Amino acid sequence: MFAPKDSNSTQYSYNLAKKAAQIAFDKKAKDIFILDLRNLTSITDYFLICTGDVDLHVKAIVDEIKIKLKPETKPWHIEGYQHLKWVLMDYVDFVVHVFQKDIRNYYNLERLWADAPSEKIESSF
Repeated sequence: MFAPKDSNSTQYSYNLAKKAAQIAFDKKAKDIFILDLRNLTSITDYFLICTGDVDLHVKAIVDEIKIKLKPETKPWHIEGYQHLKWVLMDYVDFVVHVFQKDIRNYYNLERLWADAPSEKIESSF
């Protein structure tokens, strides 16, 4: 696990990414990772990457994250919801990627951002 910087906004975005990871875990998402991109790019602080089994599973994960984060934040933009193969939820300071396995393997964001510290989410916290 990586330690977030002291900045309150960075801590807040990390906490929200972690909460989204917990929601995904509770919805039985697989291979859940948080990538820390703060020192690599200015586009966002964190990526949450996870896998759903089929269209309906991806939809359930995305819908649950959107609903349960709504009291604190809402996505600025959502891409891919109509096809449910790769849904990107842009919360500005963190971005959630919910993939089906074959699409995740094809794009391999973990390899693309291999320099980023990563945290595997393997249990409920």
